[in-house]
Amino acid sequence: MILETQGLTKRFGRITAVDSLDLEVRQGQVYGLLGPNGSGKTTTLGMILGVTNKTGGSYSWFEKGEDYRLRKQVGAILEHPIFYPYLSAMQNLRITALIKEIEKPDYAHALKMVGLYERRNDRFSTYSLGMKQRLAIASSMLSDPGVLIFDEPTNGLDPQGIAEIRNIILEIRGMGKTILLASHLLDEVQKVCTHFAVLRNGKRIFAGEVDAVLNKKNRIEIGCADLEKAKHILSNDQRVLHIEHANGYLVTEVDPLLTTQEINRIMMDQGVILSHLVFKRSNLEEQFLAILKESDD
Repeated sequence: MILETQGLTKRFGRITAVDSLDLEVRQGQVYGLLGPNGSGKTTTLGMILGVTNKTGGSYSWFEKGEDYRLRKQVGAILEHPIFYPYLSAMQNLRITALIKEIEKPDYAHALKMVGLYERRNDRFSTYSLGMKQRLAIASSMLSDPGVLIFDEPTNGLDPQGIAEIRNIILEIRGMGKTILLASHLLDEVQKVCTHFAVLRNGKRIFAGEVDAVLNKKNRIEIGCADLEKAKHILSNDQRVLHIEHANGYLVTEVDPLLTTQEINRIMMDQGVILSHLVFKRSNLEEQFLAILKESDD
């Protein structure tokens, strides 16, 4: 176990920012903390990094407790990257290495990984927001930690900047690192994370694997000359979970075991020729909204 929290709680006066939070992050996972602003993501990361004092509960790194020395094995970016604006990227990284007492930091590797090696001698103040964020990732990688924590790493970036950060995170994931990522961008969590938890008002309302959640329900759009006959045929198949009319098609929610090829065969056997048959995989946004709705019920 890389990280475990039990009943982790933080109160600011009458406000409970994190409420009895239980999490388990294992080796090699890219674990997303998902939720709207104010859901407790940053506060949670602050507590497990020792930046914010917890009110209650506990957390444990590497099954060894809360000893601050364990956090030397963790690289982190919390909120906005802060560097000296009048110094170059290389100078800022050298200062970071001194502060963190990193032995033999590989500056060149860190800068090349985030695409800033050619700009290593330029002042931080000349960097775009995306470049500043990439330098922060390079800083977190200097000690070659086994665990990385990123708090809203694509916040405020344009589409190109978001894609650059996403590719860097995927590269780090490919190195076998464990990553804990806080974000409110559902699409980004879907593209980079293996597991995720949904926070709402400081409470964990769901946790699971990204692929398992996305594969729970798949949608297939069906078009033909006789939609009512097609609907009747499908309604007798237990693998078809829901059918509705939309935009001139039948939109079905089906068990993952039921494929488009199987549907086409069933229709052909019943004399129905399909003019439209499109598979649509569920996305995390749909599942996220469903999870929130279930928590309201």
